[in-house]
Amino acid sequence: MLAKILLGPLLLWQARRLRRTALRLPEAEGPRSGMEQPYAARAGVIPLRLLVVGDSSAAGVGVAHQEQALAQPLAHHLAARSGRPVAWQLVAQSGVNSLEALDLLARHEIGPATVLVVALGVNDVTSQMAPQRYIANLRLLCERLMVQAGVEHIVFSGLPPMHLLPVAPQPLRWYLGCYARKLDRALRDWIGAEAALRYCSLQWALPHEMAIDRFHPGQGQYAQWARMSAEIIETEFLRHQPVTESV
Repeated sequence: MLAKILLGPLLLWQARRLRRTALRLPEAEGPRSGMEQPYAARAGVIPLRLLVVGDSSAAGVGVAHQEQALAQPLAHHLAARSGRPVAWQLVAQSGVNSLEALDLLARHEIGPATVLVVALGVNDVTSQMAPQRYIANLRLLCERLMVQAGVEHIVFSGLPPMHLLPVAPQPLRWYLGCYARKLDRALRDWIGAEAALRYCSLQWALPHEMAIDRFHPGQGQYAQWARMSAEIIETEFLRHQPVTESV
């Protein structure tokens, strides 16, 4: 990219300064696995098994507790929408990109999962992961979890609108936004060619709703993200599945 060549020294200086001065928030406290029950339990209903994998946003940075983050509210919404218990597990760590997430998974015991939700990409932008490598890493992650955990359905969260990122100065903000759109296009193109994959856009996220670090989602954004992901999973994957054990 010509802009990267021309603006390289300034972009590098701004990125290094941002790493030194940015407010660092902890990952959300609370359990990283559990069971969410539907409002009205029925006998013989098959539990839905959910796995959420990702970076700091999946880990709930920006809110205090997992009840306000992504994975647990998503499981709660799925239980309410499907009428099924939802066993959920979260495997996430701040700072990981798509390549490092593979190592993260290797260091965790992964339980059975039918549905996988993936939130990776922002650190691929900041580490300048090539689009082809980004997709290759995600493909390998999916293949591993299909074999290891029995995953059948996968929802990928898209890249957020990094061109609006309030913590980053210009022109770094503009450059990160351009690169995020490039990775997001590659992600959508890949998902469009795979029947088991779905895409959840995050382009609706607005800067004034972000956490106090001006980088991570705020509580309202996490709530919207969980609702949207649950709707995609329920309408695209679960609506025509049997929910009770056969006898």
